[in-house]
Amino acid sequence: MKQFLLLLAVTSLTIMSCGEDIVNQAEVDRSIILDYIEANNLNAIEDPSGLFYTIDVAGMADKPTLSDSVQVKYKGMRTDGFVFDGTNVDGTTPDKTVTFLLDNLITGWEIGIPKYGVGGSGLLLIPSGLGYGSNGFPGLPANSVLIFEMELVDFFQ
Repeated sequence: MKQFLLLLAVTSLTIMSCGEDIVNQAEVDRSIILDYIEANNLNAIEDPSGLFYTIDVAGMADKPTLSDSVQVKYKGMRTDGFVFDGTNVDGTTPDKTVTFLLDNLITGWEIGIPKYGVGGSGLLLIPSGLGYGSNGFPGLPANSVLIFEMELVDFFQ
């Protein structure tokens, strides 16, 4: 019985400390994003999810939903400016687009892309918990804040 209680106590402490790590990472990410916004003089809006975004061009009134496919142009960067992904990373194909099913993307895109209508563009400033989290991604360390220049070219079902 003592072993069971000890195991239960250790498990509870581990779970509680994991929750604290998540909360602390969200606070760290928010601070990084706010510093980036200030350093780049951005007029960003904070979504309740923790995502920040700018709207350079609002686009048309209709906006995609999670069940839609979205056609986008984008550039993904770290906060230090390192470009890790995008539709025109090589600089030779400025009109290249890609199409994704919105509900198959990182949560930050699922929340952020519907902020724009067709022809809309802006920045998505994504905390790590809405991006790749503690897993990272090629070119991104774990818990990276992501910055995406985003243009919604079209959407459809």
